[in-house]
Amino acid sequence: MRVDDFDFELPPQCIAQRPLVPRDRARLLEVSDRLAGHRVSDLPRLLRPGDVLVVNDTRVIPARLVGRRGQARVEVTLLDQRGPGSWRALARPARRLGAGDRIDFEAGVSARVEARHREGEIGLRFSESGPALAGWLRRHGAMPLPPYIRRPDGPDARDALDYQTPFAARDGAVAAPTAGLHFTRRLLWALDRRGVERVTLTLHVGPGTFLPVRAARTEAHRMHPETGFIEAEAARRLNAARAAGRRLVAVGSTVLRLLESAADARGRVRPFAGPTELFITPGYRFRVADLLITNFHLPRSTLFMLVSAFAGLARMRTAYGHARTTGYRFYSYGDCCLLHRRPGR
Repeated sequence: MRVDDFDFELPPQCIAQRPLVPRDRARLLEVSDRLAGHRVSDLPRLLRPGDVLVVNDTRVIPARLVGRRGQARVEVTLLDQRGPGSWRALARPARRLGAGDRIDFEAGVSARVEARHREGEIGLRFSESGPALAGWLRRHGAMPLPPYIRRPDGPDARDALDYQTPFAARDGAVAAPTAGLHFTRRLLWALDRRGVERVTLTLHVGPGTFLPVRAARTEAHRMHPETGFIEAEAARRLNAARAAGRRLVAVGSTVLRLLESAADARGRVRPFAGPTELFITPGYRFRVADLLITNFHLPRSTLFMLVSAFAGLARMRTAYGHARTTGYRFYSYGDCCLLHRRPGR
């Protein structure tokens, strides 16, 4: 398909710069055969007893770093871990870095440039690894906010809380699974009382998920791999729910992609541990989830392609047009949708 088919105009004022407080006050657009406006706090009445909410427990690491190569300032955003102390990263200015160069960070930690890749990517090997490096990142790193959230002085203390979901338990993401940001303890308590079950899996989100696709056709785009885990007990509970005719509600595109990556041809979810590069576009036949909770996404992004595959491109164009004209807030700190899978998808 042509990537232009997934383009649309979005005025800058539509992009949320801070989340609402409390988070479940955000608006929720239900998209099925018709559009219906709600709040996220309405989810307990929109879902049924016995529905299964599938959530991502990845934790965003403070992956944004500032260091020096000699006297020159270098900004680094970690992308994914390749081995003990070894990371793929984005650097600015990358063009001045070469293999063997050393970047010095705070508290005596440094990293050597092992390789230069395309589009500002480099390979780094830190002087620390394992728990020592993880502890250092917690003390000296900053949240890797996407560029459309404007922070001239960098992420602040509020972002350290706002850009983390209440499910966060396993370090590894460098971007938040943003659908999960809408949940509060009050909302989870109400869903429990409603009889909505909850199953947890892990997909460590990378920044490639949110980037616009630069190829002219979707067939030419390659997804960045992301590492996911589904434990055997989680797979058993998901399969039991499906066998009983209960609905699976994916909280976010990350959950949906991992479920589909782990499912066999009959829709049975298998235990999973490893990378996924699954790229979902219209025409894909979904095997697992019945509903999807997801934010409003960037034009020309793999995420808008995914929701168009799930609910239908024409339906999503209508929904996004309605959202723009009625003041819905877009992207990570914005509002969200509850999408019903279109029959036959």
